[in-house]
Amino acid sequence: MIELVPHPTTPTPWLRAIEVEVRRTARRLVLRYVAKGDIEGLDLPPAATPARTDELWKRTCFEAFLMPQEGSAYVELNLSPSTEWAAYAFDAERQGMRPAEAVRPPLVVTRNRERRLELSATIDLDLPGDWRVGLTAVIEDKSGAKSYWALSHPRDVPDFHNPGGFTLVVPEPA
Repeated sequence: MIELVPHPTTPTPWLRAIEVEVRRTARRLVLRYVAKGDIEGLDLPPAATPARTDELWKRTCFEAFLMPQEGSAYVELNLSPSTEWAAYAFDAERQGMRPAEAVRPPLVVTRNRERRLELSATIDLDLPGDWRVGLTAVIEDKSGAKSYWALSHPRDVPDFHNPGGFTLVVPEPA
């Protein structure tokens, strides 16, 4: 499990940790996010029919950014506890945003237990090569305050699109 850290400007009293497990096969990525703490204090979107949905990042949402080792293009995945999802392709940092056609509808499963929120996603995608990955989460509490979590925070403000935060290297399976 890989631990995310909250941005220093957006702490939250509700969570003590967010951990992520990453597994990759030839054409599949499996992510498991585990948020630990006072889950009752979080504002979680209600369960919905799994569907591609824009602007999930405005509420509690788990994300992954996938960038090939070479070049500046990347893919952003948004995974909501509601089971809604989104995938976007970018040519470079925040440039050329469009739906990521290489990403097919993922299977998203959410489990909400006392003091633990778990979201698992199995994503079929056609992105060859080794990847630099940024793992992130937007956590909204019931007061509307947001906390931004990532592997690292290279800027003074939360910015998940900064390639400096894509610090995990996930090799292409042999």
